[in-house]
Amino acid sequence: MASHAANLWVLLGLGLAGIFLMTKKLKKTIKADFGAFIQKLELLPPPQPAPPKAPHPLTGLNFAVSDVFDIEGYVTGFGHPDWLRTHEPSTRTSPVVLALVEGGATCIGKTVVDELAYSIHGENKHYSTPTNPAAPARIPGGSSSGAAVAVAADFVDFSLGIDTLGGIRVPAAFCGVIGFRPSYGVISNTGIIPVSSSLDTVGLFAKDPSTLRRVGLVLLQLPFSVQRNPKQILLADDCFELLKIPKDRISQVVTNSTEKHFGRQVLKHENLEKYFSSKVPSLKEFYSQKINGDPKISSLTLLANVAQILQRYEFKHTHGEWINSEKPVLDSAISAQINETLDMTDKEIEICKSVRTEMRLAVNNLLKDDGILVIPTTAYPPPKLGSKEIFSDDYQNRSFSLLSIASISGCCQVTLPLGYHDKCPVSVSFIARHGGDRFLLDTVQTVYSSLQEHADTVAKSKLSPNAVKQEHSAEAVKEKGNQAYKDKQWQKAIGFYTEAIKLSDNNATYYSNRAAAYLELGR
Repeated sequence: MASHAANLWVLLGLGLAGIFLMTKKLKKTIKADFGAFIQKLELLPPPQPAPPKAPHPLTGLNFAVSDVFDIEGYVTGFGHPDWLRTHEPSTRTSPVVLALVEGGATCIGKTVVDELAYSIHGENKHYSTPTNPAAPARIPGGSSSGAAVAVAADFVDFSLGIDTLGGIRVPAAFCGVIGFRPSYGVISNTGIIPVSSSLDTVGLFAKDPSTLRRVGLVLLQLPFSVQRNPKQILLADDCFELLKIPKDRISQVVTNSTEKHFGRQVLKHENLEKYFSSKVPSLKEFYSQKINGDPKISSLTLLANVAQILQRYEFKHTHGEWINSEKPVLDSAISAQINETLDMTDKEIEICKSVRTEMRLAVNNLLKDDGILVIPTTAYPPPKLGSKEIFSDDYQNRSFSLLSIASISGCCQVTLPLGYHDKCPVSVSFIARHGGDRFLLDTVQTVYSSLQEHADTVAKSKLSPNAVKQEHSAEAVKEKGNQAYKDKQWQKAIGFYTEAIKLSDNNATYYSNRAAAYLELGR
């Protein structure tokens, strides 16, 4: 376990040795804690209850918290030395942190966040950028950068952060760990510095699904319930088109794992752009009020705009007075966003709130109680340290189009690592309806090992791009055969299955489906 100090330092030594050559190229000194921690401390759990009572559920686990959570006796730094200088030590510990300590876990420190927890990049010039253990030459992602790094480097078993527009999901994707953004409002935000009150959600990082579920159930305070399997897993095809790596690298892994656990019949495909256009009418009203330009702007891009405007508006409403009085030195990109003139009328704020309400209803109706939506977590692999790429319109638009789905709807989302592509971590995200947190955690625990196996297989596969394309064509033809079979058009189904076999002759499903159609035709 990460709590065993001897093993920790051995792992740390190996990790440092493994990236020694990389540091020469980077000309950057790797700190002993990878720059993850801003302050070491220790909050110990209470004694174990006497038998026959069960031990505390989190016994033996240790964790860290992002520097937005209050801990009694310490100043909550919010990623900026000026904030630290102008605020008093907290008089109470955040209830979320207390619940974990009382549940048996040990808190060992506070971790670095982006300046004022505002960015999704993970770079902080005041405290230095935490080193991404999965890709040292790349950014770790933010805002909860240090918390993700602490888990990725095996310093802790799990860690807490805050997710506004990706503060958990992006660093989880970039550092190759599991990240969980729970449903909005199900975990108390008391004792946490807000970024955007209508978007902020306490989230957590873990290295494995068992720890994630174990901690998640304590945080969510959920009663026991029977585990349910998903009855539909929807791949958002248009979201996968946003990827800057081959989409098959992710979609094929999910498809193979789904077939193994739940059967091919649960796999469905969805175009979210079209779905949200029809189910979230306030997006059109928002467009007419605030957006000038391309009349063909997609609903996902509009969602991204709504999310960013809401974040900026609520952040300025909460912290504008402090910024104006203290005039903190901020990163130029963050300063530009925060200080940008943003005149929002009461009507426009109401439109944004309507978008939130309609989005939650739309996603809940799409997924119901037994559905999982599958999207890429991020469109880009983690950019290089100091890269200008993160400021490009394309990077911002693609990133926030994906991240805003859960942020605006308030639905729960888990980011899952899927190995590497071109030496960069790859991930996928599962989304369940608002309030479907336990169902989502159960599903993740069921499929996680299989996802890792299939990710490894796909990564090592030597299939040419043309062969991959043929496999997808075969799948498309097979789906036509399935539809013909349902319509009892046996001869037509046989024709489609035969065509699929010609495209991919090593898939047993195509042969068995054709055989079934022949049997029906014979009858």
